[in-house]
Amino acid sequence: MSQRHSLFGVRLDALTMEETVQRCLEAVRRGEQIEIGMVNAAKLVNMRRDPRLAAAVAGCDLVLADGQAVVWAGRVLGVRLPERVAGIDLFMRLLAAAEAADIPVYLLGARQSVLDLMLARIAERFPALRVAGSRDGYFDDSDQGPIADAVADSGAKLLFLGMTSPKKEIFTAGYGKRTGAHVVHGVGGSFDILAGITRRAPLVWQRMGLEWFYRTLQEPRRLGKRYLTTNAAFLLMTARELIHRTPSAGSANRSH
Repeated sequence: MSQRHSLFGVRLDALTMEETVQRCLEAVRRGEQIEIGMVNAAKLVNMRRDPRLAAAVAGCDLVLADGQAVVWAGRVLGVRLPERVAGIDLFMRLLAAAEAADIPVYLLGARQSVLDLMLARIAERFPALRVAGSRDGYFDDSDQGPIADAVADSGAKLLFLGMTSPKKEIFTAGYGKRTGAHVVHGVGGSFDILAGITRRAPLVWQRMGLEWFYRTLQEPRRLGKRYLTTNAAFLLMTARELIHRTPSAGSANRSH
């Protein structure tokens, strides 16, 4: 079992990337089912505004720090998280592991044209990977049950959800177990990156915690206001939490 910490009232698992990959592969070997929740600064802000999203993430078996800002906020607040476990990096590691161990996967999300491009690139990169099935991510809530059943019928052991929040979290919470997949991992916009539709930030940007800014430069109209708003809210959340956790000078003096 991993060590768990509470940050902004959210339970986070203090796992490295390597430990997370091994935990997923163990679930497949043992026939367990685990659902993975990923949180970054924006999602932690949105979880305070959206009770359904907060409940869906809280219900996951593993909750990991997908954003570098979350790791940094943890350090400031005395919550030790060993490293960022980026959703797309975990996705790629699990695809490689699935190819090596002949573990069937299912890919659910994105538009059909994007999905087709990604499947072609995955076939080039992981030629021996067994893709048990795939489907685009544009469906009504009433379709969730039949889609979960289709995943179960495919025999896939790993299910990757290339959908936005809160849709992927709500699908995971409501139908993750029904899919029969041993690991359900929401990978957000990773399908677009693998398809070559959007570019991922260079490593130096990632290490500086500026991946969000790189994405904003690619889609300023869609992401600019959203990121500025959520980042400001996250900084305020962190500052309030720090003030709340720090004893005042008066109380410190009274304690002597």
